[in-house]
Amino acid sequence: MPVGTLRVDRDGRRERAVFAYTADWLEQPGAYPLEPQLPLVAGPQHGAARPGGSIFPGAIADTEQDGWGRKVILRDEAKRGRGGAALGHVDFLLAVDDETRMGALRFKDEAGKFQRQAEGGRRTPPLLELKQLLSSTRAVERHEETAADLAFLRGRGTSLGGMRPKCSVIEADGALAIAKFPSVADERAVTKGEVLALTLAKAAGINAAQARLVDSDGLPVALIRRFDRTEGDGRLMYVSAATLLGVDPDADHTYTQMADAIRSHGAAAQTDLFELWRRMAFSVLITNVDDHLRNHGFLREQKGLWRLSPAFDINPSPERKRELKTWLSEETGPAATIEGLLSVRGYFNLPVNEARKILSQVKNAVAIWRAQGRKLGMTRIELDAFAGAFEHEEREAARRAVAERVAMGVRAVNRPGEPSVATTKVSALKSGAPRPRV
Repeated sequence: MPVGTLRVDRDGRRERAVFAYTADWLEQPGAYPLEPQLPLVAGPQHGAARPGGSIFPGAIADTEQDGWGRKVILRDEAKRGRGGAALGHVDFLLAVDDETRMGALRFKDEAGKFQRQAEGGRRTPPLLELKQLLSSTRAVERHEETAADLAFLRGRGTSLGGMRPKCSVIEADGALAIAKFPSVADERAVTKGEVLALTLAKAAGINAAQARLVDSDGLPVALIRRFDRTEGDGRLMYVSAATLLGVDPDADHTYTQMADAIRSHGAAAQTDLFELWRRMAFSVLITNVDDHLRNHGFLREQKGLWRLSPAFDINPSPERKRELKTWLSEETGPAATIEGLLSVRGYFNLPVNEARKILSQVKNAVAIWRAQGRKLGMTRIELDAFAGAFEHEEREAARRAVAERVAMGVRAVNRPGEPSVATTKVSALKSGAPRPRV
């Protein structure tokens, strides 16, 4: 159904975009705003601060090419003898293949043709073509690509992800997925690490994207099932956390800000607040520090309300400084610590015992990372390369925090009826009151 009109004006290299809902959409009983910053009103709108310097409202910018997709397009333009500088924002927006564009939005030109339709009737490549896809992406990385390589890849990137090589594919059961390839610059098994992280996330009780590893000529490719599609080619409306918050994702932001957005726009706010805190704990324990607001997303649940999307782009990073892109809170700063995590649990309406229960579940899931990695076919050398992401002082801090709950419970049971320090301490923690000095 037509939702609105996107108008793009160019003045030399300067571009300006405005969006306006159609009268038919505004009158629909089931109409909903594409994002909180695009309310259901008539007239032109600009929307929120846009991801990555885009000129488009956030909900539209979230469907654009990622960094890898832009690289392929620019290389293709150069190969054809055209200057990439002539391309504008709208060219990159419309270069995404219509079949694989993220979320529910699609774009038609004034003639009514969907942009971008596959050339010559060609659709998203099936998994059977994985070998050719991998070969073409590696050629691009090595600056050895041919025109055929670029034609094969162009428009088949995704909005999810950054500069790493990837491509949309159709799995054997017809489901849409993202194939993530090893990079020629990798010094460790990054694709295996991401599948390991998503597997551990599920074990930790997190709603995470489905992921598996497939072999292509001896190289491990991560297949991440798209969560914005339903059976029968249905599409789900998706926005990034940056868009839901209406903020610039390149600035410093906090999980407490995201919690506020969930309270304001969430279809199941308390459930998602608990889920988000669980994901924060997981990121701290596996050193997932590329957790910027474009790596968190929301799916439309009902009119004007949103739910956390399945977790995606979770990567253990042993070589990175243990600082989160999205801070736990303004008070904690970027430090990825269990102490900081527990300090904000009240902001997520988490009773202390529930917080420690969640932390225990996450800790136990992460503790078996080596065993789970071996199940995925990772070698000892590959696992050792990730050790720094999983084995660090915060793992011990989590153990102490969980053990403290158990110890307090034992002391309280062993001294029934007494107004002891231990029972006073337990009741104070349960009520959320300040911890008494012992």
